[in-house]
Amino acid sequence: MIEVTRKDAKESTENLLRRFNRKVQQSGVLAEVKQNQYFQKEISKKERRTKAIIRQERKAVKLKKIKLGQR
Repeated sequence: MIEVTRKDAKESTENLLRRFNRKVQQSGVLAEVKQNQYFQKEISKKERRTKAIIRQERKAVKLKKIKLGQR
C-alpha cells in the first residue's frame, strides 16, 4: 500500500497528488495491474487451430459478399 502524507500544512493538494502519482509509477503497481487486465486462459493447440480455421472461413465469406456488393 502506498501512502503519501503532507510535508507541512502549507503543501498544496496538487503537489501531494503529484508525489503520490510519482510513487505509484515508480512502484510498478499500475503497470502490473494493466498487464493482468486482459488475462486469458491458455487454450489447447487443437482448439486454437479450429478457431483460426473458423475465422478464416468467416473472413472469406465476408470478402466474397463485399465483392458481390451484398454487404
